[in-house]
Amino acid sequence: MKQTIKCLIAVFTAMLMSVAAFAQVTTSALGGRVVDANGEPVIGAAVIATHTPSGTVYGVTTNEAGRYTVNGMRSGGPYTVEFSCLGYQTVTYTDLTLQLAETSSLNATLNEDAEMLGEAMVIGVAASKFSAEKTGAATNISSSQITSLPTVNRSITDVTRLSPYGGNGMSFAGSDGRTANFTVDGANFNNNFGLSENLPGGGNPISIDAIEEMQVVISPYDVRQTNFIGGGVNAITKSGTNTFRGTAYIYHRNENMRGNQAAGVEVAGARERDRNTTYGFTFGGPIIKNKLFFFVNAEYSKSPSVAVRWKAIDESKGQKADASKYLSYATVEDMERVKNHVMDKYGYDTGSYTDFPADQSNVKLLARLDWNINDKNRLALRYNYTNNLGWNAPNASSMDGGTRSAYGRTSLYSMAFANSMYSMNNLVHTVSLDLNSRINDNLSNQFLATFSKLDDVRGTNSAEFPFIDIHDGTNTTTQYMALGYELFTWNNAVHNTHVSIKDDLVYYAGNHKVTMGVNYEYQMADNAYMRNGTGYYRYKSVDDFLTGATPEVVCLTYGYDGDKNPAARVQFHKVGLYAQDEWNVSEAFKFTYGLRLDGLFFDNGDLMTNNAIKAIDYYMKDGSVRNIDTGKWPVSNVTVSPRIGFNWHLTEDKSLTLRGGTGFFSGRLPLVFFTNMPTNSGMVQYQAQISANTVVVDKNGKVKLPGYTGATYEKDGATYVDMSQFADGLVTDANGKATTQALLDKLHSLGYPETITSEDGAVPSSISAVDPKFKMPQVWKTSLAIDYKFPTAFPFSITAEGIYNKTINGVTISDWSMMPVEGFTRLNGADNRPVYPADFRTGTKAFVLENTHKGYGYSANVTVNMSPADFISLMAAYTHTVSKELTGMPGSAAESAFTYVPTTDGPNNIKLHNSQYVTPDRVVASATINDKANNHFSFIYEAWRGGYNYSYMMANDMNGDGYNYDALYIPTDEQVNNNEFRFASADDRDRFMAYVHNDKYLSKHQGEYAEAYSVYSPWVHRLDFSYKHDFKVNIGKSVNTLQLSVDVKNILNMFNSNWGVSKYMNSKLNEGRILKFESVDQEGYPVFSTPDAVHGNTQTFAPNISIGQCWYASVGIKYLFN
Repeated sequence: MKQTIKCLIAVFTAMLMSVAAFAQVTTSALGGRVVDANGEPVIGAAVIATHTPSGTVYGVTTNEAGRYTVNGMRSGGPYTVEFSCLGYQTVTYTDLTLQLAETSSLNATLNEDAEMLGEAMVIGVAASKFSAEKTGAATNISSSQITSLPTVNRSITDVTRLSPYGGNGMSFAGSDGRTANFTVDGANFNNNFGLSENLPGGGNPISIDAIEEMQVVISPYDVRQTNFIGGGVNAITKSGTNTFRGTAYIYHRNENMRGNQAAGVEVAGARERDRNTTYGFTFGGPIIKNKLFFFVNAEYSKSPSVAVRWKAIDESKGQKADASKYLSYATVEDMERVKNHVMDKYGYDTGSYTDFPADQSNVKLLARLDWNINDKNRLALRYNYTNNLGWNAPNASSMDGGTRSAYGRTSLYSMAFANSMYSMNNLVHTVSLDLNSRINDNLSNQFLATFSKLDDVRGTNSAEFPFIDIHDGTNTTTQYMALGYELFTWNNAVHNTHVSIKDDLVYYAGNHKVTMGVNYEYQMADNAYMRNGTGYYRYKSVDDFLTGATPEVVCLTYGYDGDKNPAARVQFHKVGLYAQDEWNVSEAFKFTYGLRLDGLFFDNGDLMTNNAIKAIDYYMKDGSVRNIDTGKWPVSNVTVSPRIGFNWHLTEDKSLTLRGGTGFFSGRLPLVFFTNMPTNSGMVQYQAQISANTVVVDKNGKVKLPGYTGATYEKDGATYVDMSQFADGLVTDANGKATTQALLDKLHSLGYPETITSEDGAVPSSISAVDPKFKMPQVWKTSLAIDYKFPTAFPFSITAEGIYNKTINGVTISDWSMMPVEGFTRLNGADNRPVYPADFRTGTKAFVLENTHKGYGYSANVTVNMSPADFISLMAAYTHTVSKELTGMPGSAAESAFTYVPTTDGPNNIKLHNSQYVTPDRVVASATINDKANNHFSFIYEAWRGGYNYSYMMANDMNGDGYNYDALYIPTDEQVNNNEFRFASADDRDRFMAYVHNDKYLSKHQGEYAEAYSVYSPWVHRLDFSYKHDFKVNIGKSVNTLQLSVDVKNILNMFNSNWGVSKYMNSKLNEGRILKFESVDQEGYPVFSTPDAVHGNTQTFAPNISIGQCWYASVGIKYLFN
């Protein structure tokens, strides 16, 4: 044994000298024990597993304990497995199917062959649909399931909803979908930058026709699996076999193949042109029989569509704003006035305000080679390419230099023009090389190398022109109109490169299967992002804009020294070492224990220290000083992830199994939260954000805007920028054009910097930084499950599973410039929240990415699987999930993520609350039926509560922290009656309290502050349906298939428009802002008023009247040949 340990250490050391990476599993395994009739181990028995479609053969012999293992096997099947040994009858099992990343158990009993009776054939016994060896929560989805399930969009997320923990895009178990880990053949297919949770390539980077199997993992205790907190998705692509096989297919859907009513209301624009046609083919087969195979897939789709369905109202025709009809408050008259004004004065074409075409195209290509080099070595090589082009409405509400609007730029309150749309071109290139080797019967190795290049580039039809927001003239932040070059599109491109290499060595000794591995991962994100890159102006009203009144805000981001294409970059290297032992303690009990170490090493070569930022002193609560160095990434650190798991068969026939485990899992974080630091460091580019609140010299005489020479005004002892110098219209060049250069020249004339050095630096309007001690997210997961297989003649099982998560390293953002809230004056009365003084910031805003240990969650799941006959498969599951966190990091800009969580004490003092991503209750059920007449029926039923998670808030900034996300206090009746909670009038009081009493959430939480994201949308029930019929076509000696299909999403909505319609918060409630802070009375009590829409008869939720709620169908034709 000592010699064995020395050997393993030597091999492991050798592996460390190789460069290796992204630890996701791409193969299957088979293991078990061979005994004689007396239960004694059969030593040296030959185990030959043959992948029937390809003729690929895997062979090993049993060890001294009679055990064997075969690693690196093709997923799926069917397999034939033969057990033979001299002096024993040969036993053969057929129709064995292996699951991705799982070790299937297959034991054999060999009888003595004293009378030379020949081999004993056992057929089909091994073809169980239920894995008996897993420890944690995982769902395997086979190619046949993918093919049969109803899917109109043909997307990956349509498949992952079969997981009891899925159903909400790439969000699993209440986690942010941007942190999920999606790999294909081990290659990174993640939206690494994280501007949204959509997958690369426009959300669908690979055709589902190219996928052989998928696995959704939540808590796998296999140390090879990493890089996720909530869940991971592993997929493998199809391979060629010894038979030439292929498909050619067309799928189509259009605006006439969907409903036009939701909850009895006709959906505006439902019959506008909106269609998609997908053309594709697959083809695979042998290059050299039993030796070399190929598989290819190509797919093209085009979707003529519309990006904005909202319309301006024509008051001359009596039209009024109506969300159900997509009619905005913006009027045709005002849109025309603005459109004509900018054309006449600046020569700028805004584009249409009635037509927003948004054609989308998508091309996918995949090629794969599988080479059985010899009996001991097998190589797989795969290349994937995706090119997606789509159009989007302008950003909803983000802006700089002032308080953003609570309403979107294309919404009930506001309209934009077509040239303010932007395009997104998504490119995906990935390569995967997978080498599986069997060194001897007890030693095998997998080497996996992958390369991924993911690019997202914005574009527009607009000429160069500033972006302009116009408010509604009510002296609030209510958005009314937007025009110009979309404010986040100029020079906006993300280039992401990911390289991974890994090597796993598996050693089999007695009852132990020891896995040791090393992996290396390199990741680079290059972000060119010039928000307000063509200039930004905000005006109070249409009249102010047309008459050249002083704008509220002016912004421009520009590169130093004339650099037109500045970019921020983050690079890091990640090295992982891991080892685990799967110990078969007995025939009934398997124990897995392992340890994973991941080192994270950032590359500081792309950063420069800004000494002006570094010189700013920020004070902690204890008075100590801390400083920010934007020229350094976090220090190198090592994450330790121990894991243990077990699988215990409580009965001899393995019908009752207890399994579970506990362990640490480290995950990913969208890279945008890192590139925010160099982007906002003041060294890559300068962000001028100018308003009447821009301080030139503070009341203490400290210069806040060095070099500024423009007009100023005095207020309360401080000096501010005088915005009147931007009056009389947009800044123009000598030709009267509102160009970027003209505004840049204007800012330079006011003393804004033209160049920068690290020594001098410059203080930007706001700073984004990363704590030097920051670590990637990590969570502690513990699960326990019990599986029971009913004693029936067909597969029938039930599983009950619970998972508990505890945050070890969560992620949050703090503004170091904010003074501690503990010293602030508090209001009197029931709502005694603190009030921020005017000088609550000690310096420039500094949003710092930090860790927190606060957060936890748990899930409880019951799943039933049944296959009462060969032609029918049934599944049903219910999952309840709770997830508590400090912040879900909403948005992508640092300040957005900082502010979008409602609080009472300000965003530096967020309390633990329900996750904005959680779906607290979900039911999923599926049924697949294949009859003898070549009909194929498939149903998926989903029901869920939540998904739209809301917060009750104040209608304005009550605590004075500058952000309009103040949580609501819910008074008790006694507090109102005792005048501890005061209203401006009796009518305000009566209407508000009547609403509180009638609302489920508010009535249960009187006397408390409303918890963020805790108002869940009501239950939704949906049934999706798929029908396929096969026509057999005889071509010579071959029998091919012509398949016609129809898929319908939310099919019952076709018969009743109320079915399957989700509800969102009533738009009259202003996204939960149901109470307005008016003033503080003479006794120090806050006084509130109630918006007119809030009263006892106001419904909290209203049907979501949109196209996405209606039934939707697609039809398809597929030709299958072999």
